[in-house]
Amino acid sequence: MSVLSNLKTKAKQALGRPSPRVLTVKRAGYLTPNMIRVVFAGPELDGFPEDRNGANCKIMIPDPDESREAFAARLSGGPAPVRRTYTVRGFDPVTREMWIDFVAHGDNGPASRWAMQAKTGDFLGFAGPSGAKVTRFDADWYLVAADPSAIPVAAATLEAMPRDAKGVAIFEVTSAEDKQEIDAPAGIETHWLVHPHPEQPSTAQEELIRALPWPSGRVQTCIAGESAVVRALRAFLHQEKGLPRADTYISGYWKIGLVEDEHQKVKRAEG
Repeated sequence: MSVLSNLKTKAKQALGRPSPRVLTVKRAGYLTPNMIRVVFAGPELDGFPEDRNGANCKIMIPDPDESREAFAARLSGGPAPVRRTYTVRGFDPVTREMWIDFVAHGDNGPASRWAMQAKTGDFLGFAGPSGAKVTRFDADWYLVAADPSAIPVAAATLEAMPRDAKGVAIFEVTSAEDKQEIDAPAGIETHWLVHPHPEQPSTAQEELIRALPWPSGRVQTCIAGESAVVRALRAFLHQEKGLPRADTYISGYWKIGLVEDEHQKVKRAEG
């Protein structure tokens, strides 16, 4: 282990951060034509928190044909594997199963490529999770909006809402076949928009949200997806509608034309 890696490990231990886990795939398959669900299970999930559906996590991708032992050694001593940010879609403490949904966009990304090939017994690294993105539900009306990258956080948020919640949920997907069953409250009006070319900008979510009759009372949001879409919605909600930032979870998860590392640099530069 290098001096720098050793210092990082000690810093994490001092902060109480657990070391990355190596998770094992129990099963994997297509949830819709463009979404893959990978279910992990095993003793590595002992002690996994039960209240983190919709939380961010970091996954670390092994190299092709890399052994579990060699990969575990790399997690503790480097060189670091490819890391990507994903969402905990769900966790069952009884079966000790945790699942993550991956957008299937071909071989263009290492995480998508790994998920498309995932099978029982495969493994990856996992760090986290963070806290859930929306933990307080005391609004009169809710606005949820997501593209495929953010369906997991949006769906988890809807499923955590009080059953008498009211509002609108908007999902922009690649094809009509990508609609999912989501256990949203009956009072949530759900719209599915089809955008078959996610590599091209879309204004469909913004147009629909602007056309909605704006409710009276307190509004909370859970909005995430492509950065340009999120930026436009943030301006509309904060500047035109005057929603307090404390009531709006709204985050850019990716940006057209950039890989995650480049997108994260842009986000940090924008503050």
